[in-house]
Amino acid sequence: MNRARALFNYSMTRLALAPLMLWLISTLVFLLLRIAPGDPVDAILGNRADEAAREAMRMKLGLNQPLLNQYLKFINDLVHGDLGFSLNTQEAVSEIISKALPASIELAFAALIFATVIGFSIGFAGILKPNGKTDFAGRLYGIGTYALPPFWAAMLIQLFFAVILGWFPVGGRFPLIQPPPEITGFLVIDSLLSFNFPALIGTLRHLFLPSFTLGFLLSGIFSRSLRVNMEKSLLTGHIEAARTRGINKNQIIFSHALPNALLPVLTITGLTVASLIGGALLIEITFSWPGIALRLQEAISQRDYPIVQGIIVVISMLVVTVGVVVDLLIALLDPRVSY
Repeated sequence: MNRARALFNYSMTRLALAPLMLWLISTLVFLLLRIAPGDPVDAILGNRADEAAREAMRMKLGLNQPLLNQYLKFINDLVHGDLGFSLNTQEAVSEIISKALPASIELAFAALIFATVIGFSIGFAGILKPNGKTDFAGRLYGIGTYALPPFWAAMLIQLFFAVILGWFPVGGRFPLIQPPPEITGFLVIDSLLSFNFPALIGTLRHLFLPSFTLGFLLSGIFSRSLRVNMEKSLLTGHIEAARTRGINKNQIIFSHALPNALLPVLTITGLTVASLIGGALLIEITFSWPGIALRLQEAISQRDYPIVQGIIVVISMLVVTVGVVVDLLIALLDPRVSY
């Protein structure tokens, strides 16, 4: 079987497994929410509501139906793209997600830029002078940033840059000026498309601290991954052969070792992008960033089943999609991968 045919079969297998993975995640979320302590009716009516009002609310929300019926309705709606309605506000979950998701994607993309620039710079600095002071400091940096509690680091950065120095806003996504017209939902892009440069500056000032904090915490993973994979790549036979031919050291690093080292880093980058969208909960809470993670936290505290289910399903779809795309890219770019 030639490589093209094998790659096609591998791609079809990965694509076929994606819906199964989403179904398993959706089922697990549905069951966990139902067996968790607490009652959404209490979150809506309070503990002092009489039993008649509570029962009427359960009937209205469909919570009085058998668990199997609730599950079948949930799966049927999910297959048809219906994420349901909020138990508290009766707003469509899809609308809630569509309003919050662009903020999280914008934060994740900016954080990825910071993580890549900082992490790769530190990783390169270490590999250029291995086992030196710079390399040792880079290794400590990678371990330290990974071990830092996100909420603690976020509060310290917020306190220093926003409160003490006053360089950036404490929180929020947009200043108290006229926002740009909503075109895409991404404020940076909307500001550019509408040529609203005051709004652009205000948006970037609000975006800087939370994205820098998240990028700073992730940069250690990038620096460590690049450093380790570059070290392995420099010990391979074709690199030794390049050295014996007298090829310049920088050319060896950037033209021969780096392409091989970037393939494992690509996997980490892809998974990081997906997890950033839903995994920045503590950062969004600390900086009052109106993203999907903050909306998830609010829905969990209110026991709003449809919002929690909808957000986790959407995040799962993003994670699975990015994972499949990264796997296919690596299989396409690296002939050493067997499938």
